[in-house]
Amino acid sequence: MDHLYILWTNADEIVFDKMVAMYARNSLLKHWWGEVTIIVWGSTAKMAASSDIVKQRITELQQVGVKLSACKACSDSLGVTESLERMGIEVKYWGESLTGILKENEKLITI
Repeated sequence: MDHLYILWTNADEIVFDKMVAMYARNSLLKHWWGEVTIIVWGSTAKMAASSDIVKQRITELQQVGVKLSACKACSDSLGVTESLERMGIEVKYWGESLTGILKENEKLITI
C-alpha cells in the first residue's frame, strides 16, 4: 500500500507542473510514497507528446523514478502512441487496471 497512482486527466500545463509533477517528484524524493505512477489519460496524452515544457518535466520525473503509463485507447485516438513510447512512457489499455486499483482500494488521486 505504498504505491500512489495519479490519474492525470487535466490538460493544463500549470496544473501538471504545480500539482501532478511537483507532488509526484516530491513524493519520491521526500519518501512520502515508495512508488508513484502517473496515468496519462485523455487529452493529457496529446499535451505530453507535444509540449516541450511537459516533455522536460516528464524526463525529470522519470529520472527520479516516477513511472508514467498512458491509456492506449486515448493515445491511439489522438495519434500520439509512438511519440509517448519514444519518451519512455508505457502505453497500455488502462480500463481493467484502473478498475482493479479502485476495487482494491489502492491510493489514487485524480487530477
